[in-house]
Amino acid sequence: MLSIAVAGLRVRWATLVASFVALALGVGLLTAMGLGLASTFDAPSRPPERFASSPVVVMGQDRLTVEVRRGPRVVEVSKPLAHPHPVDAGLVRELRRLGPVVLRGGPDAVGVEADPDAVRAVVGSRAQVLTGDARRRADPWPERDAQALVTVNSLLGTAGGVSAFVSVFVVASTFAFAVALRRREFGLLRTAGATPGQIRRLLLTEALTVGSLASAAGCVLGARVAPLLARALVDGGVAPEWFAMRSDVTWPFHVAFWTGLVVAFAGVWAASRRAGRVGPAEALREADVDTGVLPRGRLLAGTVLAAAGTGLLLWGLATDPAELLKRKTYTTRPMLLITSAALLAPLFVRRIARLLPLPGATGMLVRENTAASVRRTAAVAAPVLVTVALAGSLIGSAESVTGARAAEAREGTAAQLVVTGDRLRETDPELRDATVSPSASTAVFVREDDDTAIVGFEARAVTDPAAFAELARLPVTAGDLRDLDDRSIVVSEEWQDTEVGESIDVRLGDGRPATLRVAAVLAIGTGGNGAFVTAANAPAAPVDRIDVRAGAGASLDAAATELRRSTGGTVRTVADWAAATHPRTGPQTRLGLLVVLGIALVYTAIALAGTLLMATSARAGELAALRLAGATRAQVLRVVAGEALLAVAVGAVLGAAITAVNLAGLGAALAALSAPVTVVVPWGTAGAALAACAGIAVLAATAGCPRTG
Repeated sequence: MLSIAVAGLRVRWATLVASFVALALGVGLLTAMGLGLASTFDAPSRPPERFASSPVVVMGQDRLTVEVRRGPRVVEVSKPLAHPHPVDAGLVRELRRLGPVVLRGGPDAVGVEADPDAVRAVVGSRAQVLTGDARRRADPWPERDAQALVTVNSLLGTAGGVSAFVSVFVVASTFAFAVALRRREFGLLRTAGATPGQIRRLLLTEALTVGSLASAAGCVLGARVAPLLARALVDGGVAPEWFAMRSDVTWPFHVAFWTGLVVAFAGVWAASRRAGRVGPAEALREADVDTGVLPRGRLLAGTVLAAAGTGLLLWGLATDPAELLKRKTYTTRPMLLITSAALLAPLFVRRIARLLPLPGATGMLVRENTAASVRRTAAVAAPVLVTVALAGSLIGSAESVTGARAAEAREGTAAQLVVTGDRLRETDPELRDATVSPSASTAVFVREDDDTAIVGFEARAVTDPAAFAELARLPVTAGDLRDLDDRSIVVSEEWQDTEVGESIDVRLGDGRPATLRVAAVLAIGTGGNGAFVTAANAPAAPVDRIDVRAGAGASLDAAATELRRSTGGTVRTVADWAAATHPRTGPQTRLGLLVVLGIALVYTAIALAGTLLMATSARAGELAALRLAGATRAQVLRVVAGEALLAVAVGAVLGAAITAVNLAGLGAALAALSAPVTVVVPWGTAGAALAACAGIAVLAATAGCPRTG
């Protein structure tokens, strides 16, 4: 069987080039991204910087530690405090008796030149004592290296998942079409006595051979590409300057190689089962019009996936609309609908092809040929469907979510000017009849109802509750913002089963326990409506934002000038502030999405080129008959190009339908969360992807057209 398969591959190598290249590219990408993921698991070890010369560092408490229940056990969990504790002045005096004390960068930590045990004996539980590498915790942003890798990890994980999905998609599509072109060959083999099992084993052996060679080539390719990928991530601002690929790991090669083999087998398995059912004379007498192109198994799988994709969308809208706004959700959930549309594409090919307007005799010929050749049209439409749907769903969802957040920020205040800065001066600006509402970033922590976890919520501490209530335009669902005082709190609906007037036990941003009454409840929105307390409940939080509404008839320019002078902060109009703090899809996120789309587009190019070259070369007799009927070569080329473009259009229609469903679900989620519904359709990105698909399809179709008739 192996010798027959190898001999067959030598003869039909051209029909398997697309599958080989797609699989090798997929394995190469998985290898490179696996090496990248392995490089993000551990940030590089760095020596202490702030107190490098001090053997001991005493640092105030910076984490909230509480006991929670995990089944029958009670365990300690900790959360970083919004406002770490300073080192008490009295403690500093005691430490000076042990040795020289160094104070650098603020009151949160001091360096001590003394015996660590003696320092621990003095400090007790009032602060933390750090020695050795642990002293790095006192450096500014001690977790910055690990945090810098989060974006890289997310990007590579998403791109790797899309690579695996699209490679399976493309390999399965090209293998299936290649098998469909060999129906007459299988009929001859059955006539010669081959059994269905032998036909299946022949195809699976071919897949094993092609898969092994492609996977090996892909591993070599991935090892070469990985350093280039690291440099591209650094140059694009996604990864920090020190990021580099690890060379001491082997698991990415094993994962990529065996995934390649699985993909090859998965891609040919269904096609081999269909080939095994070809009767001895069935393929020899079958007409050129495709029949039976949607087997029951494919119909069932497509229907189940469509139901699952739609059901998950509706379930998310009914139970947790906020989940639909998360990047992992809107990146992965469209895959179900995309796969279902591709499986069910033969149902729609004839209908869509005959609905699209194509005038003239050439148009009629193109439309009828496309409708008759369902397998070829569906094989061309499938990768276009993937590209258009991913471009519309991913870019559209990302821009819709960020657009909604910016609109929510603009609509959430009646102020005209917003002042921002890390530590704004707390002097009163000389503004007549103005409403001024300072606030500070803080946090509150609350236990889950079942006492199994503690959850932290971002919050703002307002200095003047009356001014805050006058300027705020928040989506209040219950209560009144004017009731906020030093003994109360405003929460969002993320706090489950919380009612106005109820008293809740919380931990404040500095870890202190407090019992506060719920003054008002806000809609969840896009996630920016956190909790609100008064400045008395966050005394360590520095003012970092001031909302200002100027008096009647006052000049905004003059007010902005006075605010810059008195506060030392950055003054913007509300629209400019919203645009600056909630930009349309950040450059790093957009780069990541474009990488994912680039991968899909490369696979689409491979699939289109391979499918159309195979299809056009197999139509030599049909095209020769057109020439004998009087058609010129230019007319034949127009027909071939027209059929390719019509197949691309079918894929574009299906991709646009998937995009519409996903963006409609996102818009419904925003409406359910009482957030501004700002659905953005990325016409430019989707149009560019579609134009690339059309160009590749025309070039591949016409390149395979015989020059003689």
